[in-house]
This record gives sequence, structure tokens and C-alpha cells, in this order.
Amino acid sequence: MTVEAPIRFPCPGCGAQMVFDAESQQMKCTYCGHLAPIDIPEDYEEPDEYELDFSDEDDESLMDWGTEQQVIKCESCGAETLIPAQQTALTCAFCGSPKVLPQGSADSIRPESIIPFHITKEKANELFLRWKKKKWFVPNAFKKQRTYTNVTGIYVPFWTFDAQTESDYSAEVGTHHYRTETRTRTVDGKTETYEEQVRYTVWHSTSGSYSKFFNDVLIPASDRHDSRIIERFDDFSLDDLLPYKPEFLSGYVAERYNVSLRDGWSHAKYRIDEDLESRIKSKIGGDEIRNLNIDTEYDDRTYKHILLPLWNATYTFKNKIYHFMVNGETGSVSGKVPRSGWKITFFVLFCIIVVAAIIGYFYEPN
Repeated sequence: MTVEAPIRFPCPGCGAQMVFDAESQQMKCTYCGHLAPIDIPEDYEEPDEYELDFSDEDDESLMDWGTEQQVIKCESCGAETLIPAQQTALTCAFCGSPKVLPQGSADSIRPESIIPFHITKEKANELFLRWKKKKWFVPNAFKKQRTYTNVTGIYVPFWTFDAQTESDYSAEVGTHHYRTETRTRTVDGKTETYEEQVRYTVWHSTSGSYSKFFNDVLIPASDRHDSRIIERFDDFSLDDLLPYKPEFLSGYVAERYNVSLRDGWSHAKYRIDEDLESRIKSKIGGDEIRNLNIDTEYDDRTYKHILLPLWNATYTFKNKIYHFMVNGETGSVSGKVPRSGWKITFFVLFCIIVVAAIIGYFYEPN
């Protein structure tokens, strides 16, 4: 028996359920096809940033999602998603398991903004089929088979962080120099002298300061996804963020974040520190750097909780399940594919033969 979703956004024409339509970017009636625009304020320019206050996760005033939500948790994979309070979930949107249980109220900071789906489910499947045909080292049977996928549209939670950084640094910089040295060697029993260029390094101390503002450092707020897949989606256009409206969620699943605001900032700070180290090394210059010390202060720290659209999908090949995702805004694909051991072996052998041939061609014995 199919359990119908409750009518949260009734059609003004027939009263049936309206869902967000990625193709028209409007609400669409599932019965009569009537389209209705989503009300976005005309003066809207960009989403608000909130001062980074870790107590926000206990602030009830920040948890109004616009419609009453409930959390459901999958007993099999542990995923937590948000659905309307009266809706009954039959299966998990991640692993397909029927073992999902209601968990009560949402108790999550509401999203500040959202990028709605622009890629339809049909288009996501089409993009996957194109993607798999371009993959290397996969079995020919995989490329040729008609792959059936289980695709679910999920709004995945992310944190974005802004920060003004002021860094003081010190280091030792090494510059490479060369000098000509005379050396001896024995060739065919005879001793001969020759000249050789020898590199040496001159070191000196340096110090300075570096300032940079980091805008919208994007951090996944869910650890339910394969990080090697989801972190490849760096092509979201955050300039296209719209103010959060519950209408955008109609017909889709919104995942509840399980990476706390504090942990999200720790991850963002780690990435900022990595970026600062790279930029400061570039500023210092030289051929080598050692004993680099960087002391950074972070000011004007702000954050947003946003939802980004991803088509989450699985498929089966030779009784093994593989996972892939499609960016619901741009259509880029990231995922895992089966590998052909024979193709990989032949490619490695080919590379070895080519390298050996090049070495043999250029090698000149003394």
C-alpha cells in the first residue's frame, strides 16, 4: 500500500499536492500541472551571515523551518532526514532500507539559504549514463549494460564560514647557488679529472605579516556521504543562493546536519590554515623554507547553514552495489565504478615498456 504525502502546498486550481519543479523553477501541481511561482523578495540580494556563536544550536528561535518537520532515522545506515510531521517514510533515501523510525522534532538550525534543484531526475540519469561511458579501466560489460539506478533528490546540508585573518610569520629561507668543483674518476683503469656543477644552499631569516579575508568556505554538514565523492562537488555557484523557502523542499528530502557548528568551524579553520600556509610560502619565495611558524588571528567570523541539491543514487553491477551522486545545480557527476583488472594490468605493462624504451634510447654508456 502506498502512503501519500500530506498536502502541504495545495494547488489553487484543484487542491492537489504541489511540488517544486526543477525544470520550470516553480511549484507544479502533481495532478493538473498548474504552475505557481515561489515568492522571492524583490530586494533580495544575498543571504544573511550570522556571527559565529556556538550557542546558536540551542537557540529555538533559529529552528523554525516554516513547516513542522520530524526527523526519521534509518536503523540500517543511521542516516537522519527531515520530512513533514504528518508524512510517513517507507524507505531510507540513502540505502533503500525499509527500517526507518520517527525521532521526534527537528531541533536543527534552519537553513538560511538554498540552491534549488535545476537538474531533473531524468536528466540526472542521462548524465550518469554519459559519465560511465567516459570512464577508463571499467569492464566492457559495464559500459554496455543497461544500468538501473535508484535516484533520490536530497538537499544536503552545508556550513559556510567567513573570516578575516591576520597572520604573523617567521621562517628560514634557503636560496640555491651553484659552484664548479673539480673531481676525479676512473675510466677503463685510467684516472681523469672533470668539472661538475655542485649545488649549495644559503639560508637567511625572514618574517612578516599577511592579511586575507576568506569568504564562503564550504564545509559539508553531513558525514553520511563518502567524502571522496561529495568533496569533489566544488562547482556550486554560491552566488545563486536563494532565501530558504519550505516550498523548495516539496517533493524532495532534506538531510539533517550531523556535523555540529563547532566541528564545522574546526574543519573550515583547518582548510583556511592550509591555504594560508601555501600563500605565505609563495610570498616568502626562495628555493627552500624551513622552521616556518605562523600565528593567525581570526576576526569577523560568520556562518550560514545552507542546503545544496544532490541526486543521490546507487546501482548494481555483478551483485555489488556502487554509489554515485549528481550535482542538482550543474549536473556534474561523482561516484564509484567497477574496475577491470585486466585493463589496469595491460596499461601498467604498456607504461613499463614505454619507459624502458625511452631509457634504452637515451642511455649512453660511458
